[in-house]
Amino acid sequence: MRILVVEDSEKMLDLIRRGLEEEGFAVDVAREGDEAVWFAQEHPYDAIVLDVTLGGSASVDGFEVCRRLRDADRWSPVLMLTARDAVEDRVHGLDVGADDYLTKPFSFDELVARLRALIRRGAEPRPAVLRVGDLSLDPATHRVFRGDQGIDLTGKEFALLECLMRHAGEVLTRTMLTEHVWDFAHDGDSNLIDVHVRNLRMKIDRPFGLRSIDTIRGVGYRLRDATLDDAPA
Repeated sequence: MRILVVEDSEKMLDLIRRGLEEEGFAVDVAREGDEAVWFAQEHPYDAIVLDVTLGGSASVDGFEVCRRLRDADRWSPVLMLTARDAVEDRVHGLDVGADDYLTKPFSFDELVARLRALIRRGAEPRPAVLRVGDLSLDPATHRVFRGDQGIDLTGKEFALLECLMRHAGEVLTRTMLTEHVWDFAHDGDSNLIDVHVRNLRMKIDRPFGLRSIDTIRGVGYRLRDATLDDAPA
């Protein structure tokens, strides 16, 4: 298994590298954010150990490295290391595409165990920002764009669109959509889904002359790339 370790502390970097090599991993190292991005784009790593605070360019910290890799469709699992224990830092790391985190100081055995768990999970696409054609949705910032134009959605509309985008091209039943958007106390009125889908179409499609949400009669709905279809809404 090949691991990239990104850490600007020479002592910590050497400890992690030697420890992982003793565990049988092949290890590459990077000390700066730009260097880490280059390595990860050039090589298919089984996992990446990424420190949040990096030397070099002040703008390229671990968060930015992770974001750039996900934007470039590099899906190696990322274990983020941080000396910060604030909840918002951990949340931010996960939002930009990290898969797990460890707060310093940590047990080396735990680091190895978490790495092995991430490697078993594999490098499946887990984009931080969802995109279908020119429609994009950022779960972390709750922003939706058609091209470069922002679209305001209610909370339920946003949740419904997120579900459709995560399953783009698939037919989702009204029951599946209801279970994603509403809690167990919901009375199951499928007409509510129809109303919200109609409202979504009015916001994400009609102003742009597009039609991205198909009605599958008797089943449910499917979201597709409307930019591939010249038909008007």
